Amino acid sequence: MPIHLAMEVSPILLQFVGSLVAIGLLAALAHWLKLGPTPKLVTEQDARNAADQVHDGFQAVEIGIDQAGKGALLRNAAGQVMLLRPHGSHFAGRILPSNARMELSQDGLIINSAEKRFGSMQLRLQQPEQWVKAWEEAANTPMETAHA
Repeated sequence: MPIHLAMEVSPILLQFVGSLVAIGLLAALAHWLKLGPTPKLVTEQDARNAADQVHDGFQAVEIGIDQAGKGALLRNAAGQVMLLRPHGSHFAGRILPSNARMELSQDGLIINSAEKRFGSMQLRLQQPEQWVKAWEEAANTPMETAHA
């Protein structure tokens, strides 16, 4: 009597294993494409690194980080202000032009970048009124603006 070594595999089990393999491959692809959670700024160094990726050579002398880490404002010695905001798994940033606007709100500071595609953002900063004052002073001083 021959021994039957073949094992019958249930189609449902095969489908389950195939699904697990597919999920694993998709997770690996997402990791390889650097897709993932929304980035977060925790320290001033995090903000400096993100700003340097956006605009090489931007040297911040003042940094305001959102309390939840979802963005930041950075000012350089020339008075230029950069807004950092999440974009996918990285940060995007713009040096704000003179027609950008900042206003205090009950929940923090609203920054309108004056760029339709970059839009507006609300940040909860420690002392938002200082940023509004600095922005108003800078808006009255001619400076070169650049997009990052």
